[in-house]
Amino acid sequence: MKKNLIFSTLLLLVFVLASCGRTNEDTTETTEALPLVRAAVAVKKDVPQTADFSATVQPEARNNIVPGVPARIRRIFVETGDRVSRGQRLAQMDDANLAALQVQVANLRVTYKRMSELLAIGGISQQDVDNIKLQLDLAETNLRNMEENTFLISPINGIVTARNFDEGDFFGGAQFPLLTIMQINPVRLFINVPESNFTRVERGMSVNVTFDVFGDEMFEGKVSLIHPTIDELTRSFVTEITLQNSDLRIRPGMFARVSLNFGDVNRVVISDRSVIRQQGTGNRYVFTLNRDNTVSYKRVVLGNRIGNYFEVLSGVEAGEKVIVDGISGLVDGRRVQPVD
Repeated sequence: MKKNLIFSTLLLLVFVLASCGRTNEDTTETTEALPLVRAAVAVKKDVPQTADFSATVQPEARNNIVPGVPARIRRIFVETGDRVSRGQRLAQMDDANLAALQVQVANLRVTYKRMSELLAIGGISQQDVDNIKLQLDLAETNLRNMEENTFLISPINGIVTARNFDEGDFFGGAQFPLLTIMQINPVRLFINVPESNFTRVERGMSVNVTFDVFGDEMFEGKVSLIHPTIDELTRSFVTEITLQNSDLRIRPGMFARVSLNFGDVNRVVISDRSVIRQQGTGNRYVFTLNRDNTVSYKRVVLGNRIGNYFEVLSGVEAGEKVIVDGISGLVDGRRVQPVD
């Protein structure tokens, strides 16, 4: 009897141990089968409302220097890259016609003076004096035009950006100007801003500008002109930005990146590691963690990127947990194992 009792007790103990072993093993297998994920809470913070644009640097003014009449080039006084001042002589064309006009004007002035004296003593009529005065005025006008087309001067302070002819060449209305002068202090940028920002852009507002050639160095510009119409095809409007350039480091043709700042808005932000881009559509999605440790696949609309975070315009609310690690292989409704 005692032996039977001991034997039964041993059998019961073995059964219990075996059952416990199987339960632990099944639990371990179930836990290991669940994907391990890490989630981060979506929070609200003040997000700068910026809009970025690209532009090409344009001069404040551009002047193509050409004579008004065909002539041979006698002298060119500047080279490409030279700085010039307003009124500075740039080139001299053939002056044969100029000399002839100068003689003609001098003779007409003498004649007009003599005829004015004769008119005073009644020797000629007023009509005769008026006729010679008309000839003198016309000749003086022609002389001024000839002087402007013989001695070419700079109309602006700037820099010579192109010289297309040499001394001795004949200029007869060629496709290219003799010289090109650009005023590059200040310089201008033109950007196309979406219609949705029309009421947010103001004349005089500051903008940040960077240039690839200068790395991360920041330059400050000002909105100088807002075009009053919206392009019906692009739904955008042209905004002009003026940038001071006293040291002439910035040159026309440079590639610029312009950032407009419209202030801060309190928005939900999420980690950029949580965002999934659907191929072929450009739509963005995230997985959120539910209370029962299942995940939901949600489409989100994103705004600006701030470092390693995205601004969320819709799709995720503050306080929701968003999966940031272990996303690969997840599907909507899948149960997961969160880890800290």
